[in-house]
Amino acid sequence: MSGREETVTLGGGCFWCTEAVFARLKGVTSAFPGYSGGKIPNPSYEQVSTGKTGHAEVTQVTYDPSLITFRQILEIFFATHDPTTLNRQGADVGTQYRSVIFYHTDEQRKEAETYIRELTEKKAFPSPIVTAVEPFRGFYPAEEYHQKYYERNREAAYSQYVIAPKVEKLEKKFGDKLKR
Repeated sequence: MSGREETVTLGGGCFWCTEAVFARLKGVTSAFPGYSGGKIPNPSYEQVSTGKTGHAEVTQVTYDPSLITFRQILEIFFATHDPTTLNRQGADVGTQYRSVIFYHTDEQRKEAETYIRELTEKKAFPSPIVTAVEPFRGFYPAEEYHQKYYERNREAAYSQYVIAPKVEKLEKKFGDKLKR
């Protein structure tokens, strides 16, 4: 490890999914679910779920760039959620489920915009990418019962039908990037 860490905040639908994906990666030191991008401080899950706070469900990812690059994080982010559906991921509908990258540095902004442009030019998805790239303005941790949801609730229907397929896709496509 280089000892230098970077952070990015990603919204790719339900934070249970993004946390389960990013927590498995080598070089990721923390994948923490929470809320970002909204108008009110310290929102509750119930407030965010109304879609009226402006917050997205996000995972704040802290990583060692000597072990996993920001580009690799972007590749995994775009491969494990649908960046073409506005304010929705599967059955989860509302602005709180939007696809968004809250960048923490100008370098992250540039790299995210470049990567989205590359995906668009090569028509990587059948529909246009709607992922927003916005400056990070704050993060509010989710309530304790949301943390490590997949690890603690593998038998739950949502875990089996929504989260597990994303984790399986991660394992198949990015197996070399997983913690052992």
